[in-house]
Amino acid sequence: MKKIVIFGANSAVAQACAKLWAEQGHDLFLVGRDEKKLEALVLDLRVRARSRIESMALDLADLKDHAAAFATAKNALGRYDSVFIAHGILGDQTALQKDFSLTQKALNVNLLSVLSLLTIAANELEAQGKGHIGVITSVAGDRGRQSNYIYGMCKGSISIFLSGLRNRLFSKGVFVTDIKLGFVDSPMTRHITNKCLLWKKPDAVGRIIVKAMDGKGGIRYVPGFWRFIMLIIKSIPDSIFRRLSL
Repeated sequence: MKKIVIFGANSAVAQACAKLWAEQGHDLFLVGRDEKKLEALVLDLRVRARSRIESMALDLADLKDHAAAFATAKNALGRYDSVFIAHGILGDQTALQKDFSLTQKALNVNLLSVLSLLTIAANELEAQGKGHIGVITSVAGDRGRQSNYIYGMCKGSISIFLSGLRNRLFSKGVFVTDIKLGFVDSPMTRHITNKCLLWKKPDAVGRIIVKAMDGKGGIRYVPGFWRFIMLIIKSIPDSIFRRLSL
């Protein structure tokens, strides 16, 4: 039985993962911003399983509260073996590129808050001598596109950070998984109407993520076909790519 801390637990993908982990009998500590949604999720998970389910309402944009969240999780569960980070905002690229104050807010949520959580988790699990860190990034971080390059920059930066962290922690018995999500049909993308077969439901990607978190770390494209799609996109010469409306 594992003890797992989930940051951004109210997201659709995180909820899908939490349900699977609860059904497998793992103890969970959930952190999310919306207290009412968090309470509803906790009640649902407690019905699904006999494992321990605890929670804490927290706006992860408040970086100063991160250490307290980890301490509360440890007090609630006794320890934690895995940390799963799944929060973030998509943002409006057009608005962000016109107003840097909005970009700063997006950077705080999508990048700085994640790096803060990773720093604490890495140090804790390194001292413990075992554990697993999983972070949802995005295929958008593989190459900047005009439609979402600020969001993509945040995700790409996290992937580079995770690469170094994975290298640092491997010899310490701690695995790090970079979960590069493709298109997910969730409340975060509700405004996008022209969805195609590349879009997947949270439950489908949740099953892949839970399996990946049982592995030994690395980079996982979710679903796996995105690895080949992004290989093609990354291979397009810049002289051609900059003319594309992507």
